[in-house]
Amino acid sequence: MTFDDLNINNPLRNALVDLEYMNPTPIQIAAFSPIMSGRDVVGVAQTGTGKTFAYLMPLLRMLKFSTDGNPRIAILVPTRELVVQVTEEVKKLTTYMTVRPVGVYGGTNINTQKQSVAEGVDVLVATPGRFFDLALSGAFKTKFLKKLVIDEVDEMLNLGFRTQLKNILDMLPEKRQNLLFSATFSKDIKKLATEFLYQPAIVEVSPENSTVDKINQKIYRVAKDKKTGLIIKLISEGNWKQVLVFTRTKHGANRLCKKMISAGISAAAIHGNKTQGARTKALAGFKSNSIRVLVATDIAARGLDIPLLPHVINFEIPNISEDYVHRIGRTGRAGASGEALSLVSADETSYLKAIEKLVGIKIPAEVIEGFEPDPNASTEPLKRGQQQGKNNPKHKKKSSNNHSKRTNTKPSNRNNNRR
Repeated sequence: MTFDDLNINNPLRNALVDLEYMNPTPIQIAAFSPIMSGRDVVGVAQTGTGKTFAYLMPLLRMLKFSTDGNPRIAILVPTRELVVQVTEEVKKLTTYMTVRPVGVYGGTNINTQKQSVAEGVDVLVATPGRFFDLALSGAFKTKFLKKLVIDEVDEMLNLGFRTQLKNILDMLPEKRQNLLFSATFSKDIKKLATEFLYQPAIVEVSPENSTVDKINQKIYRVAKDKKTGLIIKLISEGNWKQVLVFTRTKHGANRLCKKMISAGISAAAIHGNKTQGARTKALAGFKSNSIRVLVATDIAARGLDIPLLPHVINFEIPNISEDYVHRIGRTGRAGASGEALSLVSADETSYLKAIEKLVGIKIPAEVIEGFEPDPNASTEPLKRGQQQGKNNPKHKKKSSNNHSKRTNTKPSNRNNNRR
């Protein structure tokens, strides 16, 4: 099937030609007609399969220029990086259209963003917190909104945005089209769809919670205190030029980044404590290959779109199994092959079992000489606040692990770095 078969208009077709996109992906094919019909839709597809264009193409096909300057389409995403990415995708598709996209998020001057919105906007891409703040301030009128997209809705719920989403939905006009898009279709998403959508069409084009087939997954069993040496060995001896590394904590990302630089590997860290300018600079350096290694927390798992990224390494595997899918989904995108490696210590055994259950495979494991696992280490997960091999209470007070169990966390405690 080609894009012509989707009955897109000439401006969209010309933009796709410029982008050298010839054939729609399965999620784009499956979602187009239900969205064009005006129905509420839940779209589920693996990371890297074109979900963003799957909702943008039909929405932009139907969009009519607004003379009052208020947004007709709102797209909510969980992170600043995703706001930037989705806004850029809108701009790419509207090269031959008169459409005004604006992206807004926290951590930057709200008055500057108010001015951008006041100049007129058709498509507003936002994090939930900044959308809510701007709407309350009267920067735009929600009554004109016709289409609402909640993208990466599973991560929205993981990060504790449920209350904010409910508050936003309560302020929007009752007559609107709602689209939920996600890489997974959990019970929480099904519940959200039941509560806030009207007889939604479920568009699911891949097995539930599956990982991308073209990603070569491997585990290295290793002692916790030997992880840094092992990852430096792998990157140096493999002469890898572009490696995305995930840690569980912000401080862990900073520490690993410094050790890599000391070992002669150019690296940068990206996480919620970094300013937007620092995050943008780090990502730009990584994409241009002036930085070999980008060390990130899970905030980056949803917002990075790097073509042909060859390597993803889990320095620490996540304790939320679904996050593993999103982390490794940064490679193997758009049909390309990729490699996802995980360094697993004894205390991460239960996390690994949960991940293998979710993805439905036994991930091949290997041990490298000189970096063997500690046979005496406990397989019990470290409790929140415990440092590596330290159970002293004074170490617990300095904990930075902000990725422990998230389901009972109040939204107000988690959104500041992501708004």
